[in-house]
Amino acid sequence: MSDNELILKENPTIQDFQQYVREMKIARGFRQDPIYECCLLAEETGELISAVRKHTKGGSIGSGSEPGNVKLELADVLIYLCSIANMHGIDLEEAFREKEEINRQRVWKRI
Repeated sequence: MSDNELILKENPTIQDFQQYVREMKIARGFRQDPIYECCLLAEETGELISAVRKHTKGGSIGSGSEPGNVKLELADVLIYLCSIANMHGIDLEEAFREKEEINRQRVWKRI
C-alpha cells in the first residue's frame, strides 16, 4: 500500500485509528521499535505540554517563538499511542473500557 492509498474512515473508531497507523507506518517505512516509539511519544507529549502552556493565560514564549498548535500536537500523541499499542497487540478501546471499569471501583478524593 502506498501513502496515497491510506484512507481513514469517516467517523473512525479507535480500532480504525489503530489500523490506519499500522498501515501508515508500513507505507512510510517507519521503524518498528517500541522503545524508540516511547521516546517519540515522550517528545511529542513535551511539545503538547509546551503548546498548552503557550496558550494558557500567563504562558510565555520567547522572542521569535510562536505558540504551538495544540490540535496538531494532540494528533501526534494519538499517532504514537496507537503505534505503541499496535506493537504490543493491544486494542486501545478494550484497554480503555477495562481501565475505566477499574476506575469506577475506586474512591476518588478531591483536594
